[in-house]
Amino acid sequence: MADKTSVAVLGTGIMGGAMARNLAHAGLDVRVWNRTRAKAQPLAADGARVADTPAEAVHGADVVLTMLYDGPAALHAMGEAAPALRPGAVWAQCSTAGLEAQPVLAAFAAEHGLHYVDAPVLGTRQPAESGQLLVLAAGPAEARPVLAPVFDAIGSRTAWVGDDGAAGAATRLKLVCNSWVLAVTHGTAEALALSHALGVDPRAFLDAVAGGPLDMGYLRAKAAAILSGDFTANFTVTTAEKDARLIVAAGQQSGVALDVAAAGAERFRRAAAQGHADDDMAASYFASFAG
Repeated sequence: MADKTSVAVLGTGIMGGAMARNLAHAGLDVRVWNRTRAKAQPLAADGARVADTPAEAVHGADVVLTMLYDGPAALHAMGEAAPALRPGAVWAQCSTAGLEAQPVLAAFAAEHGLHYVDAPVLGTRQPAESGQLLVLAAGPAEARPVLAPVFDAIGSRTAWVGDDGAAGAATRLKLVCNSWVLAVTHGTAEALALSHALGVDPRAFLDAVAGGPLDMGYLRAKAAAILSGDFTANFTVTTAEKDARLIVAAGQQSGVALDVAAAGAERFRRAAAQGHADDDMAASYFASFAG
């Protein structure tokens, strides 16, 4: 095991679990921790070592990868891991944490002698499971060779966009990308809701835009979820609302009013209140029918 890059994955939900599995399949030494151990336990069958605490997971690790709900959750887990963190290790912070969290997380890394890399990923369940995520990364040059086998195992491509993780260049790009993803999701949901209300066959709408400039793969994917009634989560309503609010906050911080993102966050809130919090974000559809 000494010649293998050792990676501790903190957070094994939809995304983190798939990432950890691909890391193990790539032959890396993988340790995993999740606050609910039952979500991490299946990874033992893939060769990962399941830890009871963050400190146990990170002990001696070359790379610590966090894939948790938000910045405070990542900071809390790393705080629990602190006694066992190895100075000189690389922290790849893959959670969508927002801009305000970046200096705080980077300061924690500096305090503990870690190389901090702001590394959110673009993609949902399927690309995570197939190792086809796009990794957006900003961090010091010395961290890149250590992270190469890690990012190669979880993604199809890594886009390095800066050398200072605290500045949040990768997170900035992720928020821009997510603003588009969420806008398309809501647009699809509203178009199909309007079809329902007007008595229009939704497939007539999809046929009308097929193959033209208004057509796109994401429209097809979210429309298929809505029309089939299969809201198995690729990206949950709760997480999408959190990301939408991070996008709105980033806009406000920069003097930009993001009305569509703000309205989208409210749609997700209504969908969650209707019982769809853990469903795929395509459940934005139901917000059109809220009382």
